[in-house]
Amino acid sequence: MKILHVTPSFYPATFWGGPIWSTKAICDGLAARPDFTLRVLTTDAAGPAVADRLRRVPLPYRVSYARRIAGHAVAPGLLAQLPAALIWADLVHLTGTYSFPTLPTLALARVLGKPVVWSPRGSLQATQQWPDAPRKRIKHLVERAAQLLRPAQSVLHVTAAMEAASSVTRLPGIATALIPNCVTIPPHSLRDFRPGGALRLICLGRLHPKKGIDRLITALADLPEQVTLDLYGGGEAAHVAALQAAARPFGARIRFHGPVQGAAKARAFADADLFVLPSHSENFGIVVAEALAHGVPVLTTTATPWRRLDHVGCGRCIDPARTDLAQSIADLATADLAAMGARGRDWMIRDFSPAAMVAEFAALYRSLGAGQLPLHNEVSL
Repeated sequence: MKILHVTPSFYPATFWGGPIWSTKAICDGLAARPDFTLRVLTTDAAGPAVADRLRRVPLPYRVSYARRIAGHAVAPGLLAQLPAALIWADLVHLTGTYSFPTLPTLALARVLGKPVVWSPRGSLQATQQWPDAPRKRIKHLVERAAQLLRPAQSVLHVTAAMEAASSVTRLPGIATALIPNCVTIPPHSLRDFRPGGALRLICLGRLHPKKGIDRLITALADLPEQVTLDLYGGGEAAHVAALQAAARPFGARIRFHGPVQGAAKARAFADADLFVLPSHSENFGIVVAEALAHGVPVLTTTATPWRRLDHVGCGRCIDPARTDLAQSIADLATADLAAMGARGRDWMIRDFSPAAMVAEFAALYRSLGAGQLPLHNEVSL
């Protein structure tokens, strides 16, 4: 079966956060299966500035990077390649919502009679749930156009029940398939928690207003001096500068490290006692799964789909409106963090393997290729 992935940005464009990794994980898994042939059509956008271009890396499948000339993903070369690529494909997997490739891909797929799996990657959910979401009127127009243009054989891929509920509100009547993201499980290694009585907080991922990092910085004022915070990730320059200004009074207690990958990311988790993500909105939150896979307990909010943290015993999920974030951190500091981390790692091994995710996508592609729309499947993280 021939699968075409159309996405506004693709690996190694890791500036754009979790969706880059999760989309690559799907493609890597499919490319390893003999019954699928995979192509990716994307842009060379490596960051927000037009001059931010990718340094391409070898991948075991064909990836076409069209030159971005404006915005996030305005790339005329992508449109030029799209008709032939869609004619080649049996099915198209579209990632993104309010981006340049979305409407042309849906329209051409409808004209050519190609089924579509559409991964909004949390953008519909954020527009629905976040009161200050930008350009809501324009986004509403894009959604209406998408509803008119999309093929009848369209399935919205969501990663959690919370995302499904918000997304279907924006796109009434569309079929959904709930397939959680996967996480790579690193080798187990022995580690110490709270060395010398310190409490090392970490937050890793794109620095964006919806992540609530400003609340985390403020919370440090109500915590002892031995509590430190390491922030890993990049973001829009103005927002990063605002966070750095808020952190300045704390001196060396708060450190900004920029984006990390591979071994550097593993070291960041190994040097942390508690992962904190006080987010206002997450469709999945792959960084939560990564922290748990590395054996790091997690404190996050009910605006993410990780409410089972409390049930599993590997962290805590609190109301994002609560003002006692510092107290929640202090409470977890007294817990057995090593045992919590071990429970979280076991949970990731059990339920979030790459093989399980790829198998679900393969089944979804086959059912769509056979003309069958899936029933909405409810899964709770």
